[in-house]
Amino acid sequence: LYCMEYLEANLDWLRAKLDPLRGHYFLFDCPGQVELCTHHGALRSIFSQMAQWDLRLTAVHLVDSHYCTDPAKFISVLCTSLATMLHVELPHVNLLSKMDLIEHYGKLAFNLDYYTEVLDLSYLLDHLASDPFFRHYRQLNEKLVQLIEDYSLVSFIPLNIQDKESIQRVLQAVDKANGYCFGVQEQRSLEAMMSAAMGADFHFSSTLGIQEKYLAPSDQSVEQEAMQL
Repeated sequence: LYCMEYLEANLDWLRAKLDPLRGHYFLFDCPGQVELCTHHGALRSIFSQMAQWDLRLTAVHLVDSHYCTDPAKFISVLCTSLATMLHVELPHVNLLSKMDLIEHYGKLAFNLDYYTEVLDLSYLLDHLASDPFFRHYRQLNEKLVQLIEDYSLVSFIPLNIQDKESIQRVLQAVDKANGYCFGVQEQRSLEAMMSAAMGADFHFSSTLGIQEKYLAPSDQSVEQEAMQL
């Protein structure tokens, strides 16, 4: 925290380093302390100042994908992601990283798109209710889920750093979020703009492809799984 506060007070140094590199694509690897992104003011102040330097900023928030296998942890991840989006106040891309390890700690209760699109979270509450510990906190979890769904801001893009196609999808999402794909440095053809605008149409099919690649096939049909809820 002290380092970020020190940087906030000495942003002239950072600007002097960046100004000679105009036209480059920067990646800033921020510290991992969650409080910097959820309620501490230093990082948000730094981003706000950098935006005034005519930099197109996008926040990319990485979450380990194996949290999807635990309903309680996934709800916590959603709360953290939402708090970060509201606090940082930048175009935002949430990633489920380490997709090759997604079922390392257990199987997913639902298809991958349920987690990437953050669909009806009431099903997660039903899973939590089966745990004697979380059963006592059902009302609290219901309020958290309601808050997440009321904002309806959080979604995720799967990422495996070893997969070039996965990295390309993330890069396209980031470029679209900060407007880089429509900038003066890019070919502003109608085809390129329509491709960026319609990219969401292919998101569902790409998620299915990722599920087939990294998740073990289920022995039960969707109807059988639904009957168990």
